[in-house]
Amino acid sequence: MAHANDQLRDFTGTTQWFRHFTGYTYTDGVKAMADMFSAYWFIDLVISHQLTPKVKAEEFQTWDLKRIAGDRFLAVATDGNDNIIAKQDIPFSDFAADSLKLYFTGGVLLLPSEY
Repeated sequence: MAHANDQLRDFTGTTQWFRHFTGYTYTDGVKAMADMFSAYWFIDLVISHQLTPKVKAEEFQTWDLKRIAGDRFLAVATDGNDNIIAKQDIPFSDFAADSLKLYFTGGVLLLPSEY
């Protein structure tokens, strides 16, 4: 399976907002991704990085999850202009797709198709 976003492209805007326990929110498209791929952990990963001042300072963030090899992944956050603001190695994940892209802006995590 190539890109998780290919299976989620029907989400264009959101009708429901979901509140993370930290107070940040995410869209119904992100919830569908988390349900489909058992990836609530990725929501937690993105939101946990908001505690880092360098990351939190960026109003618009892109978050890419990419399979490196086998079950190993790398999460990379940029400021939207390809300037890396965070990276995290994920030594093991059962994430079924090879890649995923999410945006984080205004305290909301969303799919690119929902932007």
